[in-house]
Amino acid sequence: MRDWTWIGWVATAIFASSYLFKEPGALRRVQAFGAILWIAYGILIHALPVVVANAIVAVIAIASSFRRPATR
Repeated sequence: MRDWTWIGWVATAIFASSYLFKEPGALRRVQAFGAILWIAYGILIHALPVVVANAIVAVIAIASSFRRPATR
């Protein structure tokens, strides 16, 4: 069996670093990339809850990253 833990650590680092972005769209795109890595990790370790939860996060993050900010 292979050790895929490093993918989880990279996903964690990318997701956490997303909060350093000031522009909301960039933040969400980086979060989506982290979630996609979590999906890959979940598939590799056969953890369906990890895959499903991060698929939801990725879809929402991608969809909301293209939304225009509300103007006042």
